[in-house]
Amino acid sequence: MFNKLIQTDDDSAGLILRVLLGIVFFPHGAQKLLGWFGGHGFSGTMGFFTENMGIPVIFAFLAIMAESLGSIALLTGFMTRIAALGIGTVMGVAVLMVHLPNGFFMNWFGNQKGEGFEFHLLAIAIAIALIIKGGGKWSIDRLLSKESPK
Repeated sequence: MFNKLIQTDDDSAGLILRVLLGIVFFPHGAQKLLGWFGGHGFSGTMGFFTENMGIPVIFAFLAIMAESLGSIALLTGFMTRIAALGIGTVMGVAVLMVHLPNGFFMNWFGNQKGEGFEFHLLAIAIAIALIIKGGGKWSIDRLLSKESPK
């Protein structure tokens, strides 16, 4: 089972997708977990998710871990499919709980109440591609999944 989970080829597309998704989500995860980049850190984020948004504690915790540890997992290519599933799920929930009422487009000019969901769809699409293909070239998954010489 573990081998199927980490199985990947030496594809450059997987490398590009996972590294760029990891770069995009690292600051978001660091905001939520560590308070970097103007974030509120773990306690503040947990409080906001559970008290203001009504998210159960376990799901709030998993969302923070998906963005913070998931971004690092993507950057290194370790457990790429699990990391991509976590980030894709967080983005799907964000669309349904927050962004759907604001329409498709992001709030480029400050003309709407909040942000739309176009960014989230792109992140979900990249996550799905990574779940299907794996981490690709230069990933820890690739190193672990190579067949040993006979």
